Amino acid sequence: MAMKISTEKFHNRVEQGIHDSFMRGAVAGAQDGMGVKRRVVTTDELSNWEDWRNHAEEIRQHVLANLDYYLEQLSENIAQRGGHVFFAQTKEEANEYIRGVVQRKNAKKVVKSKSMVTEEISLNAMLEEEGCEVVETDLGEYILQLDDHDPPSHIVVPALHKNKEQIRDVFAKKIGYMKTSTPEELAYHSRVTLREKFLEADLGITGCNFAVAETGSFCLVTNEGNADLVTALPKTQITVMGMERLVPTFEEMEVLVSMLTRSAVGQKLTSYITVLTGPREELDVDGPEEFHLVIVDNGRSDILGTEFQAILQCIRCGACINVCPVYRHIGGHSYGSIYPGPVGAVLSPLLGGYDDFKELPYASTLCGACTEVCPVKIPLHQLLHKHRQVIVEKEGKAPFSEKMLMKAFGLGAASPALYHLGSKMAPVAMNPFTVGDKISKGPGPLKAWTDIREFPAPNKERFRDWFKNREKGGE
Repeated sequence: MAMKISTEKFHNRVEQGIHDSFMRGAVAGAQDGMGVKRRVVTTDELSNWEDWRNHAEEIRQHVLANLDYYLEQLSENIAQRGGHVFFAQTKEEANEYIRGVVQRKNAKKVVKSKSMVTEEISLNAMLEEEGCEVVETDLGEYILQLDDHDPPSHIVVPALHKNKEQIRDVFAKKIGYMKTSTPEELAYHSRVTLREKFLEADLGITGCNFAVAETGSFCLVTNEGNADLVTALPKTQITVMGMERLVPTFEEMEVLVSMLTRSAVGQKLTSYITVLTGPREELDVDGPEEFHLVIVDNGRSDILGTEFQAILQCIRCGACINVCPVYRHIGGHSYGSIYPGPVGAVLSPLLGGYDDFKELPYASTLCGACTEVCPVKIPLHQLLHKHRQVIVEKEGKAPFSEKMLMKAFGLGAASPALYHLGSKMAPVAMNPFTVGDKISKGPGPLKAWTDIREFPAPNKERFRDWFKNREKGGE
């Protein structure tokens, strides 16, 4: 699966999302539930939550300002422990390196834990091309994989858009499941099935929540424990990480893990916080014999030093998604990217380009709720506004109708005579489309707006005329 998950036009994806009543109900319920949990473990239990946010922001900004130093330190420490490090500038380079490991090990069975960056680089597709059986072991990802590689709709809860009856049907069709849609039975069947996959695996692949430069370690934050089995049982392990997912020491890792778990799912800590360092050593009872870390750039270095650098502070908690009113109504698939919500609307155009994702910065009310909840204080709504500026002023990708409308307005506003005439004629011209004081079925460029919401009709009396009449009345 690539970062772009749909070839449908944005408007069509939004229409599908808006008319999916189950998905909208599931999203609303999840947002409300996780929102309450998040408030309990942040503002209610931590009276100094804003101080923690400030500290987390400082850590992330410090790492980005010194990224070259910490990447080198991490690489050296992993190499000293017998691990292998590969810096991949592109997703193609990342996949080719992993392909080489697969071929050298003659690996045929691969187990994976949840990883957004492996989705981003289309790793599973490459592994399947090599003839590998690839199994996603996170329950949500496993469900989506069985359902004909259905894309994730949420960063943290990938199968949010499915109910237990739909999941039961997928299991029955794909793996011969014969029991009920009771969540406990579904989970137990998955556990039994996946346990065999762990034991058979030649290769384990994980993502990385945070890598600790000082020790060459990496941290996995999970609630299911599947990542522990992915790293403990196969003889060869590959960890794939975005180049920005670094912390200097364990002290900073502890801060960010706490911010991540509280912001993502409203937990003080998740069930498993796993820290691993290189391949198995002499006295270790489990772990891989061979360890590879693939550090992925894939456009991230192009963001460094730009006005969008703050997006690289992201720790993938999904808090911004859980408060977004737009996501609440259209769901994750409407974004057409594996990164949905406000973070996806900022990040996807940067990594995937405006040609594929130019609509996403407009999928926002700019209400600022995402910025308020971000645990590392990314100014998300400001970055969305900045994208809109770039799209119009630098990229020239504004719709033709919008360009013509703005050009006409510019000409009219620059001429007092034209402006006077236009303001006089506007109420008359809009009268056929006006009901009360609202335009409900706008013509031309207004149609895209009024298809979604009403547009205020121009007042019949201009402000200038009102003001003149008021002065006369005062005399």
